Amino acid sequence: MSKNPKQERRGNALKEEDRHPATAVSPGNGGEIARVGRNATERLLAIHQLISARRYPNTVRLAREFDVSQKTVKRDVEWMRVHWDLPIEYDRQRQGYFYSREVRRFPGVPTITEAEMFALLVAHKAVEQYSGTPFHQPLQMAFRKLTGQLDDKERYSLQDCEEVLSFRPFAPEATDMERFEVVTRAIQQRQALRFLYRKPGEKSAGGRHVHPYHLTCTDNRWYLIGHDVDRGDIRTFALARINGGAVLGEAFQKPKEFNVAKYLRGSLTVMNGRGDYEVVIEFDAWATDQLRGRLWHSSQQVTELPGGESHMRMRLSALEEIERWVLSWGAHATVIQPELLAERVGRTAQQLAGRYGNAVRH
Repeated sequence: MSKNPKQERRGNALKEEDRHPATAVSPGNGGEIARVGRNATERLLAIHQLISARRYPNTVRLAREFDVSQKTVKRDVEWMRVHWDLPIEYDRQRQGYFYSREVRRFPGVPTITEAEMFALLVAHKAVEQYSGTPFHQPLQMAFRKLTGQLDDKERYSLQDCEEVLSFRPFAPEATDMERFEVVTRAIQQRQALRFLYRKPGEKSAGGRHVHPYHLTCTDNRWYLIGHDVDRGDIRTFALARINGGAVLGEAFQKPKEFNVAKYLRGSLTVMNGRGDYEVVIEFDAWATDQLRGRLWHSSQQVTELPGGESHMRMRLSALEEIERWVLSWGAHATVIQPELLAERVGRTAQQLAGRYGNAVRH
């Protein structure tokens, strides 16, 4: 009784001694050859990529490369045939698998929508904000893995979108990579840090002994939040003002009750205080247009006035950051309360008037 040709191809014993180890061709990097891991999903993807690239892989090669049995590879191939309906055939002359018709997409990857495509692009652009940190290369590699599984049409669409979207971080900070890596390691491993730290405006630096809790990036600057052992309080340190390197110390236990969102709730950005201020700022019509639709603080309440002006109300624990923010709006912002904030802004305004008074008169 004669066998079906397809059954004969499937059951054919492989008799080759291949000198080329099994590798996967990444469609997202111009055909560059890259080794894959032993994970089952990666193995299936590798088989698909090899067959699509007309490399004619077989069970001997794949079993040797992935350190699995030939039976496992055969089960993988059969799974792809039965469950994904892939047209995998066996070429007796080339002694390897091939697709009998075009396969444009790896079935294990879902179709991506236009909205998801745009979100993927936004994520890619956002990665650039981490340039100069240890996060940048892993994020880039993750993005390449994601886009490497898209079909040609989707990749071309993504490339077209590159021209219509960009992030332009203002004054990004140059990060000391060695210092950054020590700090992140200390946070992950719960080890104390010792370093020299310079306060804003001061020339000399003093020693600090800190239990690091959290690392945050605000306005393109990196800050370390941790317990200052010598001062017995939680403090915020700008990484750029750490002089020299940081040294790892003893292990510590982070308090279970520490919550970074709760800690920063009363700050405008990262500076926390012990006060409790209800801040009300009046903005003119021009500034109101600039402010509208933006969340400046989790507690903000905005009331628009009949003349186009607005009042913004928020609750803060410190006034240093809000003072600088109000001054950045120039004459478009007026402090209504608290009186202490109005006095501080007023003193700065007087100093500026003294510096630029002659320029205004002339």
